[in-house]
Amino acid sequence: MIASSDVSLPVALLTATLLVLGAVTTLVGALGLVRLQSFYQRAHAPTLGTTLGVVCVALASMIYFSAAGTRPILHEVLILILVTATTPITLIILVRATRLRDENPREGPSGHQ
Repeated sequence: MIASSDVSLPVALLTATLLVLGAVTTLVGALGLVRLQSFYQRAHAPTLGTTLGVVCVALASMIYFSAAGTRPILHEVLILILVTATTPITLIILVRATRLRDENPREGPSGHQ
């Protein structure tokens, strides 16, 4: 574990601010999942909250470990690329599947009309 005295006060404050911002953003997205009414609204809120929350937390980690000089930031960059690419794609697939289901309603659990 790295001692907190290894980084300057501005770096520690910026890191803490980004961590809190990421946590609050993710919490707001989770609350949107619970509070919003339709599937489309519920799918949208956590997607934005998760993406922005992960970006803030990864930036905080990048800043802290760059200032401490202990390791490269390749892990955070890879996480940012994967989350930024996969979260919106998953949302698009879910919404398209739901729209298709809504446009072609079937009667009964077996799908027979």
